Formats: sequence, C-alpha cells, structure tokens
Amino acid sequence: MGNCFGSPSQDANPSSSFTTTTTNPPTPGSSNYTTTMDFSATSSSAGKSQFSAAVSEANEEANPNGQILEAPHLKEFTFADLKSATKNFRPDTLLGEGGFGKVFKGWIDEKTFAPSRSAIGMVVAVKKLNSESVQGFQEWQSEVNFLGRLSHPNLVKLLGYCWEDKELLLVYEFMQKGSLENHLFRRNPAIEPLSWDLRLKIAIGAARGLAFLHTSDKKVIYRDFKASNILLDGNYNAKISDFGLAKLGPSAGDSHVTTRVMGTYGYAAPEYIATGHLYVKSDVYGFGVVLLEIMTGLRALDTKRPNGEQNLVEWLRPVLSLKRKLKNIMDIRIEGQYSSKAMLQAAQLTLKCLESDPKSRPSMKEVLEELEQIEAIKDKEKPKGTKSASGSSRSSTSHRSAHHRSPLHFRQRGK
Repeated sequence: MGNCFGSPSQDANPSSSFTTTTTNPPTPGSSNYTTTMDFSATSSSAGKSQFSAAVSEANEEANPNGQILEAPHLKEFTFADLKSATKNFRPDTLLGEGGFGKVFKGWIDEKTFAPSRSAIGMVVAVKKLNSESVQGFQEWQSEVNFLGRLSHPNLVKLLGYCWEDKELLLVYEFMQKGSLENHLFRRNPAIEPLSWDLRLKIAIGAARGLAFLHTSDKKVIYRDFKASNILLDGNYNAKISDFGLAKLGPSAGDSHVTTRVMGTYGYAAPEYIATGHLYVKSDVYGFGVVLLEIMTGLRALDTKRPNGEQNLVEWLRPVLSLKRKLKNIMDIRIEGQYSSKAMLQAAQLTLKCLESDPKSRPSMKEVLEELEQIEAIKDKEKPKGTKSASGSSRSSTSHRSAHHRSPLHFRQRGK
C-alpha cells in the first residue's frame, strides 16, 4: 500500500476513494455470496455504485481478455472462517506486511470456499487490516469496489472479504512467485536472477493490466504502480495487486483529478507531487520507473547509495539517451541476454514514460505495443563468459555477485 507524503491540494472527499457517501454496507458475519455490495452507492444511483455506473459502458471489445462486472460477486467470509483458514494467523503463515496490514497464507475448499486443512484445497492470500491504519477502511473499501468489479488476466483476483466488528480482511488468489520487487532486489546468490526475457514478460503483463484500466470508458487511475505491487504466478505471469489508492479518472471535458497526494516516493509522477493533479498518464510515469528498475536491477529509492544517486530516475535519466553508456547501467546479472537494439529501445521507451509533461508520455496501449516489439527482438550479444577463439573463458560470477555496482561502475569510469 502506498504512503501519504503530503500535498498542498485537498481531496474532493477525503472520506472516500470514490467521492461518494458510504452506504449499503454488507451484513457483518454472514457467509453468503453477494452481488449487491455497493459501498459507494448514492441515493440517486438506484443500487448501482458510482464506479459501476461510470464504467458499465466501457468498450469491452477493446479489452477482449477482461471485463468490468456490473457488481462484485464475492464470498463474504466470517472472521472465524479466516482464522481457521490461516491457522489462527500463525506466524509461519505470514507472507508479508504493508501499510494496510499483514498478509497470511491460507487454505480453503476450491468449490465451497470453506476453510480447509493446511496443504489441502486452494491456497489463498488473506490480507488483515492493521487496526492502527488511518486509511484502512477507505483502502479496504476501494479494493472491494474496484478489484471486485474488474476482471482481467493481469489483475490479481479478489475472491472475498470479511467485515466483522472491527475486523476488515480481504481474500485473494495466491501468487506463488511473490512480487517483482523480491525478485529484482533480493540478495540470495543461490536464487537465479530474473532473465531479460522474464523481465520483459513481466513488464508486458503489467502493461496489459494498466492498459485495461486506462481504456475503460471512465478511466481508472491506479495511482500506486511499483515493483512490490506486481505479483507473479507460478509461470511468472504478472498481475497488478493492491487497489487501495485507485481513483476514477477525470470526468468528461476534464484533464485531471485533484486529490490529496498519496503513493510511494520514487514512483509518483512529478506533476502529482507538485500540484495534486492526477492524470491517467501519472501511472505511465510510475511504469517508467519500474522499467528503469527492471533494466538496472536497482531500487527507485535507496538511501544507502551515495548522494546524487539515491533517486534512481534523477541519477540515471540523463544516461538513457546516451547509447554508448547504456551498457554501463544495465544489470550485470543479465549481461549477454539482450541485444544492443533491445537495450536501446527499452531505454528510449523508459525515457518517454518519464517525460516531465504528462501529455508527452505515451499511453499504456502504446507502451504495450513497444514492449511487444522489444520482446520480438531475438538476436542477443555474445556473453563475456563464453569461450574465445583461444579456448580461454572469462567467468562473470564476480560480476553477477556485484551487480548493484553496475551504475556506480559507470559513475567511476567515464564522463
């Protein structure tokens, strides 16, 4: 979940991510499926939420692999169900922790969704609200209203929810490979790093998910695109998760939405930080930051790096336009896996996404098309570790273990 880092602007309605009054809550404690969970419905909407009404006319023909549901069809779990499914939220079932709260591994019956014994049935991820989270209810509600109605292969599937007393929980499909963040930045040398081809596959999947959000009639702005919110299934298919900060796009005739600035340092677009003006293409900027992380293997923000290098975009954006220096900023762990042409096109696309003026950035549909073109480039450069004509070879093991020094190597080597 993103973090609020302040803004001079004010949200149109700070109490709701949908700028509507919260009504028609589900009955706590029941365990039936529901199709009428319109938390943000107004009295004039006749049972349809503002989100549902706004996107129901979306052109699904433009998104053949996804659909926008009229209402969410989710399982309402009891708290006892989820305690049983996660073995009473035992520490050894903990998958991770974020701003919303902790995420636990659980097991449910694949057909009935009733809790089942460990290692039997379907594995799920159960997100449990941190009672001290100020934004908790709004973000929980946003997850249900958005992710409960959006169905796409590159969006994490929300299976159900729990609202019982003060307990707020969400139940998702389980993503076996964890987050892109874990794969890019983990330091375990025994685990094989993501290859160039897998990185492209993940970027393309995430781009498809964002493009789907952006091409609905009433555009959905994700607002918190980052490596930790891109989850991977067993085949490294990327799915966007965590819709707690999602917003509906601008109304007809408007170019932006003004809102309190919330998100994550290093990924948020400059116009959003400066003014609170949120554009669909603010997401494109965040995508550009992730592309730069994918290329370099370095975090968007890292206070352990020297001054002037802590913000990845500010540090390396000037280099993206310098063809002869690009190689020096690429993640050393994928050396020899890509061609100069693919590297150059990826750098050029990243630069376009990171344009200061949102109007100059490409749409996510255009980003997706360019990524697919890069993926189609099959020629690769000869790795430095391959044998030479004399039969000798250079091991790149030391380079792989020191991949985080690659851009620093650029800094030290040349001007």
